[in-house]
Amino acid sequence: MPDIRSSFYDHIAQTSDAPMGLEIERAEGCYIHTTDGRSFVDLISGIAVSSLGHRHPNVIRAIKKQLDSHLHVMVYGEFIQKPQSEFAQLLCDQLPSQLDRVYFVNSGTEANEGALKLAKKSTGRSKFVAFRNSYHGDTHGSLSVTGRDVYRDPYLPLLPDVTFLDFNKPDQLSQIDDKTAAVITEPIQGEGGIIPANVDWLKALRKRCDETGAVLIFDEIQTGFFRTGSLFAFQHYNVVPDILCLAKAMGGGMPMGAFVSSSNRFEAFKHDPPLNHVTTFGGHPVSCAAAHANLQTLLEGNFEQKAFRIAEIACHMLRGEGITEVRGRGAMLGLQLRDADLTRKVVAYCFEKGIILGWTLHSNSLVRIAPPLIIEEELLEQCFQTIQEGIEEHR
Repeated sequence: MPDIRSSFYDHIAQTSDAPMGLEIERAEGCYIHTTDGRSFVDLISGIAVSSLGHRHPNVIRAIKKQLDSHLHVMVYGEFIQKPQSEFAQLLCDQLPSQLDRVYFVNSGTEANEGALKLAKKSTGRSKFVAFRNSYHGDTHGSLSVTGRDVYRDPYLPLLPDVTFLDFNKPDQLSQIDDKTAAVITEPIQGEGGIIPANVDWLKALRKRCDETGAVLIFDEIQTGFFRTGSLFAFQHYNVVPDILCLAKAMGGGMPMGAFVSSSNRFEAFKHDPPLNHVTTFGGHPVSCAAAHANLQTLLEGNFEQKAFRIAEIACHMLRGEGITEVRGRGAMLGLQLRDADLTRKVVAYCFEKGIILGWTLHSNSLVRIAPPLIIEEELLEQCFQTIQEGIEEHR
């Protein structure tokens, strides 16, 4: 048998020169266990995926049940499959009436790609507006509306007719005009540094889109499923998008994404030509079964209050010299430290102490904090105490 570690480094395409390199044996709840006998608290939930922790029993039960029925049977949209239909119904039941139809995909960037295509097809326009320091994914269309040149420049040219505005700057919204197909934004910029939208700005953005006929797309791939306290972040603002993009925590650990819009808007995908947006594995029955169990469990729990409690404990415990700010909402938090060097040392210190942290793509001085929503307060406090010790030791 080949050595697994050697195979990883020899044959798995790497995305950095220094992957974390943990060899995983199993994961359960808030913990990841490695083959060398170590256990780590996953304080970033696999980057906002494992909101119910790893291998929640309700999700595992649903997966096993579906395995005994069928796996893939046909490309998306052709066969009636119970897991897809039941999950779509449950999801739409939680949303405003104008968000009544779901297109299932496999990931967040696919959800954004589909949303951009739907906006173009339903409006007959081609211009997009996005925001600086945003992040919407790494496929060509999603990267085209991602507002960070360092990630875009190696792949130019990307989609034409994309205008970038400053996030939370209302005086720039006049650049949205009657040639704009869509405006895409995160209600809270995740990879940009955990930056919440200003409520007045978001309402002004909604108004401007209404005035010009532009489609408003909310990328809630990271903010969805109680991560910020409400089921979806747009509910904090009382601003409803025309297209809602979802993924990450959606599948309970299975690959899953979706974009949600109105039945009327989705008519554009049915003709000129038919099948003008298709996916082979989107809405995979096992992923849909897992997602249904995941959402049902979230709805039955007190996760809104749990998310707010995580934020309350973080703001209370994480303070003092070396800490500039704790920002975000609910269990989507960023710990802003003095500089990149301190941040690197604190993340490394916590890793040695058995806590997995990380930073966002657009900032090397912001520690990402996104624990599983099921985390016990005692364990959360222990983790925050370790972070505080790491800051004090290296400040």
